[in-house]
Amino acid sequence: MTDNAPREKALLEKVPDGLFIGGDWVRGSSGQFDVTDPATGDVIKTIADASVEDGKAALDAAVAASAEWAATAPRQRGEILRGAFDLLQERRDEFALLMTMEMGKPLAESNGEVTYGGEFLRWFSEEAVRITGRYGVNPEGTGRMIVSQHPVGPSFLITPWNFPLAMATRKVAPALAAGCTVVVKPAGLTPLTTLYFAKLLQDAGLPAGVLNVITTSSSGKVSGAIISDPRLRKLSFTGSTEVGRKLLEQSAQNILRTSMELGGNAPFVIFEDADLDKAVDGAMVAKFRNIGEACTAANRFIVHASIADEFASRVTERVKAMRIGRGTEEGVTIGPLIDEDAVEKASTLLQDAVSRGAKVLTGGSRTDGPGTFFEPTVVTDVRVGSDILHEEIFGPVLSIVTFEDEDEAVRLANDTEFGLVSYVFTRDLARGQRMIDRLETGMMGLNVGVVSNAAAPFGGIKQSGLGREGGFEGIHEYLETKYTLTPSPFGA
Repeated sequence: MTDNAPREKALLEKVPDGLFIGGDWVRGSSGQFDVTDPATGDVIKTIADASVEDGKAALDAAVAASAEWAATAPRQRGEILRGAFDLLQERRDEFALLMTMEMGKPLAESNGEVTYGGEFLRWFSEEAVRITGRYGVNPEGTGRMIVSQHPVGPSFLITPWNFPLAMATRKVAPALAAGCTVVVKPAGLTPLTTLYFAKLLQDAGLPAGVLNVITTSSSGKVSGAIISDPRLRKLSFTGSTEVGRKLLEQSAQNILRTSMELGGNAPFVIFEDADLDKAVDGAMVAKFRNIGEACTAANRFIVHASIADEFASRVTERVKAMRIGRGTEEGVTIGPLIDEDAVEKASTLLQDAVSRGAKVLTGGSRTDGPGTFFEPTVVTDVRVGSDILHEEIFGPVLSIVTFEDEDEAVRLANDTEFGLVSYVFTRDLARGQRMIDRLETGMMGLNVGVVSNAAAPFGGIKQSGLGREGGFEGIHEYLETKYTLTPSPFGA
């Protein structure tokens, strides 16, 4: 029993254990399933397990509330989101602790996610009143063109386990701001934060049926039934490219609007003229934030040969100082990976690299004892062709390869089917501009190791997905454009 145990128990008692459908907390018709703490393996809460019928009931509720919510004044929609933002600030410590308990990240990082996730509520509360169209004379002068924006309709939002709050707010906030009702299905590994967030929105005055949450251990069946329902008009998914492909195939049946934030394989390019202090700082946050379990995490460190040894030495020193443990413990900087599969993947990819000649400078193994912990690791001399350069590791392993000139750096960086984010460190402004043009990613950090911001369009190209979340662009993912022609008031 830890000093936090009474606080954790009291918090878990506040978190609903049912499905949120039509404004009510209801029992699922498929029994229950357990949510565990990856740091200990202990069950922390048992919650409702939704069936296909429960998913249909959630969509029924969203459809029933759709017309009224779409007709709700934008200011009113925005005020509810702003109220939710304010409530989140009051409850930030609870949300941070809850995320650490179910996902494993250190408490300081969970607090950072509360700040980041909250900004989507605040940003889209402001965007709700800025949905605009245009009006103009047609080129022939015979009529007037009116272009207006309208809610796309009932939406199904599937969120991942690695950022339980931010991924929910990043999808829910623009949907509600646009006037769409939603069904949210959080990941079965980390559903508690979304359930508590639904309670927060309820407390903020969100009308019944506008938001519905289903938790399930049968994601494929429940999601498939919702996606195939002709009343659904929008699907937003964050997760693996493999699952995203399947969901796109299913969405084609009813020609759904889709947003897909899929896998990544981010290159982190350090040129010989880089400020190495800043590059090391950037590398630590780009790689080890969220225990490396982020689609934006730097996956391949592509370092100029002339500075590779010094860079490796500096990051190794920093990594050796990191403390592994349960995220609620003082001073912990690396928590557990989400489950045994994640540990096995990190180990397998690292072993493949070593078998091809790579050298482990620190770390490289899972830790003894309970929990799914994997040591923060630095591996250098990684050979081209190693699996670790082509697969998203989703763990705390920093892999270094070297290059000799700019063209080689670009070739190595672009040698992937993914195109979510890239990072470049150089003092040369012209080179930085060239990298913006040459690197095949939807986002780029130039001399910075974190790019995510609620006011910016988040998303990738190639097999990293479709559409954007956040920024001015984010709300348009939930809007349809309608064009109307009227006769000229002055005659033809």
